[in-house]
Amino acid sequence: MLILISPAKTLDLTPQAPYAGTKPQFLTQANRLAKLAKTLPPAKLAKLMSISPQLAEKTHGYFASWKAKYDAAGAKEAVFAFRGDVYLGLEAWTLGEADLAFAQDHLRILSGLYGVLRPLDLIQPYRLEMSIKLAGDYGKDLYAHWGDTIAKTLTKEAKRHDDSTIVNLASQEYFAVADRTALKPRVITPSFHEKHNGKFTVISFFAKKARGMMARHLIETHAESPAAIKTFRAGGYRFNADLSTDDEPAFTRDKPPAVGVA
Repeated sequence: MLILISPAKTLDLTPQAPYAGTKPQFLTQANRLAKLAKTLPPAKLAKLMSISPQLAEKTHGYFASWKAKYDAAGAKEAVFAFRGDVYLGLEAWTLGEADLAFAQDHLRILSGLYGVLRPLDLIQPYRLEMSIKLAGDYGKDLYAHWGDTIAKTLTKEAKRHDDSTIVNLASQEYFAVADRTALKPRVITPSFHEKHNGKFTVISFFAKKARGMMARHLIETHAESPAAIKTFRAGGYRFNADLSTDDEPAFTRDKPPAVGVA
């Protein structure tokens, strides 16, 4: 199986214990996009990305310092560099060697800048969400830039495994870059629901962390088939057959845990 997650806007650039960092597959494309973003002044970045002037200055600084030549200096493994809700659920920094090796083979991070990343691919600091309308000679946005490249890449990677199923734990914004006409494997998209006013509903904050916890569950169990998805029980979630379909398994819980409890 192949597991997909989104990147995060929040970055942790503090040094990590040394790992054998790997080279991203689409560096040429990343360099091209970084070069384009570098030409945009902070004020334009602020408007394009709907961010504050201070954050726009920081983002501009990332692209101004971009190194076109692959260099481990100043870079960090993607799964340790991203620090959003998904990654707080994944807690990759606590995974052992065998689990990290499994993740390197089975987990992929979709990225507006890098396209597709393995967990230990070294990335430079950046901010470039997939839905941003960064226009270029390729078209009006990053979806046009990546075209069917990501879908074909994921199809090829998924087919390396005995079960080519893709477990989609990415957001809609990011999974939309995978052209479904070019994406051949079966796709399973779990959802996570909280009980609210007597009904189960998806609450973004909790759902993001749950996606990370599900990714961790599949990594720790070295899951090789979709059957492992239904055994997920982290954070108090349980498989809910009544809300599920074969390709959209639903997980519910009556009450979120207390703050600080997984």
